[in-house]
Amino acid sequence: MSTAAPEAPSSTAELASSERSLRLLELTINRKLDGLIHGDHQSIALGAGSEGGEGRLYQPGDDVRRIDWNLTARSGDVHVRNTIAERELETWFVIDGSASLDYGTARQEKRDLAASVIGAFGFLVVRAGNRIAAVVTDDQERSDQDRGDQSRGNGTRVVPPRAGRAAVLDLVVRLQRRGRTTGEGGTLADALRKVRLLARRRGLVIVVSDLLDDSDWPSELRSLTARHDVIVAHITDPREDEIPNVGMLALVDPETGQRREVQTGSKKFRERYAAAAAERRSTIDERLRRSRAQHLQVSTDRDWLRDVVHHIASRRRRR
Repeated sequence: MSTAAPEAPSSTAELASSERSLRLLELTINRKLDGLIHGDHQSIALGAGSEGGEGRLYQPGDDVRRIDWNLTARSGDVHVRNTIAERELETWFVIDGSASLDYGTARQEKRDLAASVIGAFGFLVVRAGNRIAAVVTDDQERSDQDRGDQSRGNGTRVVPPRAGRAAVLDLVVRLQRRGRTTGEGGTLADALRKVRLLARRRGLVIVVSDLLDDSDWPSELRSLTARHDVIVAHITDPREDEIPNVGMLALVDPETGQRREVQTGSKKFRERYAAAAAERRSTIDERLRRSRAQHLQVSTDRDWLRDVVHHIASRRRRR
């Protein structure tokens, strides 16, 4: 048995309803950010420049950490290296839009939660006039309205860098738009690799995924963190960790369509399920620690916006 995925809004009323939902999302995010993160001058941007610039003679009061020892050795005089100020931050989103997001047993589906997280970070980044871009991977058919994307194959789509709130709303709409599943989607590793090749300047990379991907994404993530500031927003649902006793239950894999009936009344089955889920979660946590990416876990049964705000606030305290 299969169910048809909802299509993109087509009528005027549906389009108006979708626009109202996006406006409400933007208003909610901005109100929470204004209340808990004070000062537009603060940003999740990198701040001081990280790219090396011209060298000059050392002067009293200069930061000794900026001494260029190679230039000092060649010239015989102490030199410091200026840095190029990064006045414009380019943020790349890696969006996992696969069918596994079409699942949720609490307040909302994981796809809606992922769209909200993208909106929160996106609206915060574009406040300072920064540009955002994205690599989206999914397994759904796309229509001509996605012709603005720069397709690179491997089941991924590249959304070029743009500034302004319209760019954020566009990403949210792209993730929420659903089509017929083709089963030929790209992998998370493909998307991460593509960002590594396209994002030439040091910047911010935000990965939004449920991490239910068997590709070699940990190695690609480590390569990204070597140059960029990386945040991984891990989208979860409580039923992925444990399953309740609800008798005979029919389960359908949203990505492959495979169906299986299980007897949840079996205590042994529920224990095996919980143990396998705990092992998977432990593996994911360990891979993220080794990659040195910042880990933000959001769940369909919690206040996702408060989790995002607390994560951003903790980043600023560490700096």
